[in-house]
Amino acid sequence: MGSLILCHRKRARQPYEIARIHMRIYTIEELCYYICNNLYLIDYTMVNRQLCNWIDKELELPKLAEQLREELRQNGTMEQFVLTILRESTIYATGDINKIQGILEHLQNLKDVERMKYKADSLQKSGEYETAILVYQSIINREWDNSISKLFYGRVYASLGAAYGRRFLYEEAAKVYLEAYRICGDMELLRTYLYCCYKALPGDQYVKMLSGNSVFLNMDSAMKEEIREIQRGIDIDIPEELFEQWRKEYRRIDKS
Repeated sequence: MGSLILCHRKRARQPYEIARIHMRIYTIEELCYYICNNLYLIDYTMVNRQLCNWIDKELELPKLAEQLREELRQNGTMEQFVLTILRESTIYATGDINKIQGILEHLQNLKDVERMKYKADSLQKSGEYETAILVYQSIINREWDNSISKLFYGRVYASLGAAYGRRFLYEEAAKVYLEAYRICGDMELLRTYLYCCYKALPGDQYVKMLSGNSVFLNMDSAMKEEIREIQRGIDIDIPEELFEQWRKEYRRIDKS
C-alpha cells in the first residue's frame, strides 16, 4: 500500500498569476503540479519575492516563504528555489524529488535552443501538438547555433514531422521529414517521408513520384507489406478508404 499524502486545505483568495501562459494558481498542490509539469519554464515568473509573499499571506505558509526569501537573499539557483517548494510541500516522495532534481540539473547544462527542444518534446509527449509545433518551428526559423551539431536540427525537423503526423497533417510532415533526412542521412527518416507522401498524395501522384526511383520503389513495397501484416493482425479489417474518410473528417472538424 502506498503512503498517504496530506494535502494542505488552504486555498488562496487571490491567485498567483503566471501571465505568460494566463494561468492562475490557488493552492500549494496546484503550484507543485505546475512546477513538475513545466520544469523547462522555470524562470523569473516563478523565482521571485512576489511568489514568496503569496505563499506567506495567501497560503499561510510563513516558514516556507521565509526559506524561499533567504534563498533569494543568498542568490541561490532557480533549481534550489523550486526544489525547496516541492520538498516543503510534503506532497512528493523522496524518489520523486530526486528524479525532478536530476531533470533540473540536466536542463541547467543545456543551451537555450536545447531547452526549447526539451520544452517542445515535453509538450508533444503530453499531447499538446499544436503548441509543440510552434516551438519546433521557432527553433528552425531562428538563426542556428553553430556550436551545436546540425544533427540536432535534423532531430528537430524529425520531431516536428512527428507532431504534424499526430495532427494528420501528412503533407507538412513529409516536407520536414525530407529536410530531416537531408541533414541526418538516416534511411528511416526517408522511409517515414515516403509514408507521409503515401498518405498525403492522390494515388496517381504518388505512383508518379515512385516511378524510376528504385530506392522509393523498394521502400514502398516493404512498407505496404508491413501494413498488410499489421492489418492481418487486427481483428477488424478497416479498409483504406475508411481511413481516408476519417482523416478528411478530422481535418474538417479541426478547421471549424
